[in-house]
Amino acid sequence: MADQLSNDLASLKLNRDAPQPASGLWKKLLWVGVLGATAAGVYFAIPQLEARLFKPEVQVTEIMTLSPAQASVKLTSSGYIVAQESSEVGPVVAGRVKEIKIKEGEQVQLGQVIAILENADRKAAISAARSQIATAGARAEVAKADLAAAKIKLAREQALVKEGISAPAVADDLAAQTRALQKQVEASESQVKAARSEVKNLQVNLDYMTVTAPINGTVIGKPAGVGAMVGPFVGAIAKLVDLDSIMIETDVPEGRVHLLERGAPTEIVLDAFPNKRWRGEVAQIGPRVDRAKATVTVKVRFVDKTDGVLPEMAARVNFLEKKLDEATLKAKAKVVVPKSAVTERSGAKVVFVIDNGKVRMRTVRLGEEVGTGFELLEGPPDGARVVRDPPPELEDGRDVKEGNNS
Repeated sequence: MADQLSNDLASLKLNRDAPQPASGLWKKLLWVGVLGATAAGVYFAIPQLEARLFKPEVQVTEIMTLSPAQASVKLTSSGYIVAQESSEVGPVVAGRVKEIKIKEGEQVQLGQVIAILENADRKAAISAARSQIATAGARAEVAKADLAAAKIKLAREQALVKEGISAPAVADDLAAQTRALQKQVEASESQVKAARSEVKNLQVNLDYMTVTAPINGTVIGKPAGVGAMVGPFVGAIAKLVDLDSIMIETDVPEGRVHLLERGAPTEIVLDAFPNKRWRGEVAQIGPRVDRAKATVTVKVRFVDKTDGVLPEMAARVNFLEKKLDEATLKAKAKVVVPKSAVTERSGAKVVFVIDNGKVRMRTVRLGEEVGTGFELLEGPPDGARVVRDPPPELEDGRDVKEGNNS
């Protein structure tokens, strides 16, 4: 019985030296492979996941137009067209518009009537005041006639007194009456003068109802309509701008002002007409520094005709070493994209344009090298902001944040 129990216990003992089944080894290898694949997936997927969940930071550069005069450019600055003479035209007193004599875009001359306000009440007041003049004048004439008659009676009575025919008291009474009539005449004449002054005041107020142009200029924007209420603290009738007085106002860094002087030549390019250039010259430097921006406002006047140029247009000014000659002025400018912004996607040359916090991939056709860029034959316009050195994982439509380009 004891031997049987020993045999049974021996049969339950594990033999650790016996070879393991092949299926257990394969399971271990399978687990190792799964863990390795997972690690590799995590390693490669995390950057992609981060790129999709977080906005990558990109550096930005710009597509710009290079002038044939680029070699003589000392400084480039951006600004806006500003009319040096303009006027918000309105009446001296508040009133409602009865007639509008101008329209948007029309040129007007100094003193030209541009609007008439409701004035019936003022005309009625003037008519009433003129009636008062007539009434006061009639009273004055009556008083003068009474005075003349009294003077005749007084003279006659005084003669009778001298002859002893009449009593002196009667002459004294007539003298007092004459003095009273004289005062009545003076009072009536004062009433006439007051009525005439009132008419003049009312006429001035009536004249205020006719609004005239204070300057030669062009009507900018839509004028006030018939029935509109205009006047001080209410609103203007129209804005007039003297287009002959337009200049470019641009902020130049304080540390670069020493490069400029009055009368220095410039080249002007407007965003509205990117393929056209104007000659200009520095008209004014200063007269004060903006401490917050550390800039000085420089005014540049046009030398060439300014047909089509309007206030508030954006402009770029190239301050030059020498004046533009006719040949250089007529030479075609080139739109240039920086080399650092150009990359390849699916075998095509592309750039990534910044558009409201997203990047838009745009195919470009390049020309010859120009300095540190390429001439852009087809692609985004001048001034477009593009990603510099775009990373390989950057895709069309991605949200991005702009880095500090300093």
